[in-house]
Order: sequence, then C-alpha cells, then structure tokens
Amino acid sequence: MAQARNQSRLARIWRHLWLDDADLRRAIPQALVERLAQRVAASERRHTGEVRIYVEPALPLGYLWRDASPRERAVAIFGKLRVWDTEQNNGVLIYLLLAEHAIEIVADRGLAAKVPHDSWQAIVDRMGSAFRQRRFEDGLTQALAEVSALLVEQFPAAPGSANPNELPDAPVLG
Repeated sequence: MAQARNQSRLARIWRHLWLDDADLRRAIPQALVERLAQRVAASERRHTGEVRIYVEPALPLGYLWRDASPRERAVAIFGKLRVWDTEQNNGVLIYLLLAEHAIEIVADRGLAAKVPHDSWQAIVDRMGSAFRQRRFEDGLTQALAEVSALLVEQFPAAPGSANPNELPDAPVLG
C-alpha cells in the first residue's frame, strides 16, 4: 500500500514538473487574458463584489512535497491576492490548476454565507465540462457570468452610486 501511494505521489510530482509557462500560455493566451479582464470589469459594474481569476500550470514544489491539495493552494492564493480584503467581504477567486485539471472557487465569508455549496459546485462542474474539451475561454466566461449573477443577486450595485474597484481585474497567470 505504501509503495502504491509513493508511486502515485511520484506520478503527481512528474505531472506537475512536466507542465510549464508555455503550456499555460497555450491554454490562456494573452488575448484571452485581456478579454477576461474586460469581462471582469464589466461584471463588477453590476455588483459590489470583486472577482479574481488565477491560473497556474502546476503547483510549486513545496506544495507537492507536502502533498497539498489544489484547494489548499487556492485558499493560499485567495489570501495572497487579498481577495478577502473587500469592504463587504464579497470577493471571489476562480482558481485553475492545469496539471490536475482542478478548479476551485473560493468565496469570501460575506458571499459564502449566502450561497450554498451546491451552487458553487454546479459552476465548477460546468467549467470542468468545458475544460475537458479544452474550451478554456467558454468555461471561464460562463463561470464568470454565473459568479456575477450570484453577486448581482446578493450584492447589487446601487443605481447611480460609485462602485470602487478594490482589486485588479486582470487574471493572474502563475
């Protein structure tokens, strides 16, 4: 049993070492980064939340060494990008890990308290379906639209009021 676990762990490390920035740029080219930034900006004009997108080809070696999950990494990135640091605690991180085809959505406590886990999982499942077909733009655009709809429902922007942009709109490629 221990030998099988070690082989599985080595296979996981190899998969992560195999992917690099070139793989990331093929999946998410610069033109797509720019279109996603525009879509995030348009979304945030409709609600008071903040949405960040983070895509990385592989986990850093330290995460692999301690056999960390993609969820652990997403939560760390959520903090690193200060998504938790919004006035109404309604930031959302959409996290993609290409090496494991992993998708995580991390919502701050203000929004997470209002949206059931099943709603987030349904968004992840639909994104996964698009990504398995290598339709990254379709999956990200749909997920952004669905997250935006939840934010508009729970935290709509007041008509005529200024909605400060608390965080950058551009996706981060790690």
